[in-house]
Amino acid sequence: MAKLFGFKIEKDDDQSKNVVSPVPQNKEDSSDYYVSSGFYGQYVDIDGVFKSEFELIKRYREMALHPEVDSAIEDIINEAIVSDQNDSPVEIDLENLPASEKLKELIREEFKSIKEIMDFDTKCHEILRNWYIDGRIYYHKVIDIKKPEEGIKEVRYIDPLKIKLVRKLKTDPTLNSVIRQVNSNTPTNIESPEIEEYYQYDPSATNSKNALGAIGQTPFSTKQRPVKIAPDAITFCHSGLVDRNKQTILSYLHKSIKALNQLRMIEDALVIYRLSRAPERRIFYIDVGNLPKIKAEQYLKEVMNRYRNKLVYDASTGEIRDDRKHMSMLEDFWLPRREGGRGTEITTLPGGQNLGELSDIEYFQKKLYRSLGVPESRIAGSGDGFNLGRSSEILRDEIKFTKFVGRMRKRFSALFNDMLKTQLILKNIVTPDDWEVLSDHIQYDFVYDNHFAELKETELINERLGVVAAIDPYIGKYFSLEYVRRHVLKQKDEEIIDIDKQMEQEIKDGKVADPMEVQQLEMGVHPEQLPGGAMNPDPMAMGAPVEGEIDGSATEAPEMPKGGEI
Repeated sequence: MAKLFGFKIEKDDDQSKNVVSPVPQNKEDSSDYYVSSGFYGQYVDIDGVFKSEFELIKRYREMALHPEVDSAIEDIINEAIVSDQNDSPVEIDLENLPASEKLKELIREEFKSIKEIMDFDTKCHEILRNWYIDGRIYYHKVIDIKKPEEGIKEVRYIDPLKIKLVRKLKTDPTLNSVIRQVNSNTPTNIESPEIEEYYQYDPSATNSKNALGAIGQTPFSTKQRPVKIAPDAITFCHSGLVDRNKQTILSYLHKSIKALNQLRMIEDALVIYRLSRAPERRIFYIDVGNLPKIKAEQYLKEVMNRYRNKLVYDASTGEIRDDRKHMSMLEDFWLPRREGGRGTEITTLPGGQNLGELSDIEYFQKKLYRSLGVPESRIAGSGDGFNLGRSSEILRDEIKFTKFVGRMRKRFSALFNDMLKTQLILKNIVTPDDWEVLSDHIQYDFVYDNHFAELKETELINERLGVVAAIDPYIGKYFSLEYVRRHVLKQKDEEIIDIDKQMEQEIKDGKVADPMEVQQLEMGVHPEQLPGGAMNPDPMAMGAPVEGEIDGSATEAPEMPKGGEI
């Protein structure tokens, strides 16, 4: 058990040896620390934690089978993963990565190979759905032990019910001495406690005692010992929701457990109430005269068997048959009446009067959707629907829902980050120390398909352009162009530089007219009249004198005609 299965990525720990702390590292992934008595120590008792997680995951999977919950999950997954026919659901974004173009191209190629190994483009919906429901996902990275430089050959999905992360604190006198030294306030060296970390994989965790294999195969062995797997050989991604009291990872469905149970009970109660109160029932008062009690009961049974409704409806087959062994839905009441009464009488009891009220069902449906983070307007059958109009008319729930999906995508990206790290280090593209620097600048771009975000952005642009049109007469008097671009159009420095370059190039290429010339044309000033215009005025056409000729009419007055002459 001392040797771990899988592989381990060695790091340069020279710096980490100098960083000491009596507090062990906490990765906030629900894994608790268990004290062991040495490397070959005793069995680590994690049954309590494992069983609680085991039951939680099974409950989450049962919840996902409920129609309302399944519909909400599909809305969330369809919003987070957009399966386009041409584009991949997710691409790597290296714009902010401080590296050469050659390294960026290598990282892009390795990320593409990881998606092909996972078959992510095809199975993206199922992968994200399993992660969302279970709250965690595990993959075993399979490599060629003899040729690790070839990278990951295959990834295999591991059921979360069969694996658990374990961290063990080795019992060392140093740790106790650290505690005593701190309490005594003596300035001495403090050493970090040693931690052993591994995954415990139990292949028979979900198998029953009498589990049978396929036809012709032997039954599954229920006595398979757990296997210890090195942490670097496992890709683990969780939801980020942790119950710190019980040290258990929670699913996004956890906060909906109560709402779903309430909805189920209300629906069952409604069905029972309607089945029991819907039919009208009759009360038969049978006159038994002065008969003794035993004789009266016998007489009542004879009358009841004589007139009782003997037809029974079988819901499974849809047949109506005569069977007295089954209770009829139209079961009547038979009551004896002594002499002196009003004789035999039949009274009808009305059925339920408020069978059409569904307000309580609708309330708990909305409560369930709110607990799942899905807008109430997306409930199937609701007449509200979302509005595709102005951004001011967009529901606030939709904006919250968009932000929730963005956070969920960010959390799920840790799956790609871990696999990409392993692939780049094994192929000697980067070192473990380099990856710590580069990983902070790697982003993942998911295909976005949210109409509300587009409508919001479009509406904002329209509003800004309206303000610019109103300010335009005052530019140069009260406002500057720089102020309008920065504070009204909200353009950043980089955007201003890029836009100016693009506009200059487009004017130079003749794609766009020069705005100065267009403005002067609108004011009645022609380009020919401008100094250095494209066209020079024609002297003959304008009636001006040509150089070298004398125009006498310009200096002498015209001769007046003599009297009598026309």
